[in-house]
Amino acid sequence: MITIWISGYVLLNAMLAAKDLREGLLPDSLTCSLLWLGLSYHLIFQPQYLADAVTGALVGYLSLWLLYWTYRWLRKYEGLGYGDVKFLGALGAWHGWQMLGLLLVIASVLGLIAVLVLYRLKGRALLCKTPLPFGPFMAVAGLICSGATFQILNL
Repeated sequence: MITIWISGYVLLNAMLAAKDLREGLLPDSLTCSLLWLGLSYHLIFQPQYLADAVTGALVGYLSLWLLYWTYRWLRKYEGLGYGDVKFLGALGAWHGWQMLGLLLVIASVLGLIAVLVLYRLKGRALLCKTPLPFGPFMAVAGLICSGATFQILNL
């Protein structure tokens, strides 16, 4: 039965990454599904970690929400999409607040590697305003962190 939830987690992450790469969007229908699937997973299978999951959803959402609005206020344009804000909230529901820092570091390092590869391939400087979807990096980071998360939860 747990396999259904884990499969849903992997599938929704893959769908979100693909959609963000193709269209630059992380739809609410997918991010909210991932959020509720994560909360229901903890409610049914790991109720002792439900508070961590709820806190993770709130901390994940609010941390990028604050970054979104601070950047927008300082630079007068968006530097982060609102789908990324919701996606981190959904990942927080799965991984708990404790893993969010590591998850963001992994996603950021993957994003930096992608920028360096693009810079090398294109042979010219990328503009600061060149959009780079962050969702795929968060999805991969979530999958990397899921090994640790699900192993800890099943101890």
